[in-house]
Amino acid sequence: MEALRLILLYAHLIGFALLLGGVVVQYLSGPIRINPPILWGAIIQLVTGIGLAAPLRGEGEEPAPAKLAVKLVIALMIFVMVFFARKREVVNKGHFLAIGGLTLVNAAVAVFWR
Repeated sequence: MEALRLILLYAHLIGFALLLGGVVVQYLSGPIRINPPILWGAIIQLVTGIGLAAPLRGEGEEPAPAKLAVKLVIALMIFVMVFFARKREVVNKGHFLAIGGLTLVNAAVAVFWR
């Protein structure tokens, strides 16, 4: 089970890189829109995050349920914001920056909430 957890964690980090990297590149390169790496990063983050929340660790090593709930809510918010804005030619700057900001907040919750 540890190997499965590590594979999910690796995929989760790839999703984070796609999501945040896509946001930064798109913000710096031209018209602000949702590009495919942002969409795929949000999908990968959501799916692998749900998989990582499954009880794959030993007894007493599970993350707090409140932390999992907060991370799930933030990941769902990111996914919804990306999914419904993906077909627009130009996305509102505040909406786009909120996607990047929520991505960083979700990473901070994962790292600092013990």
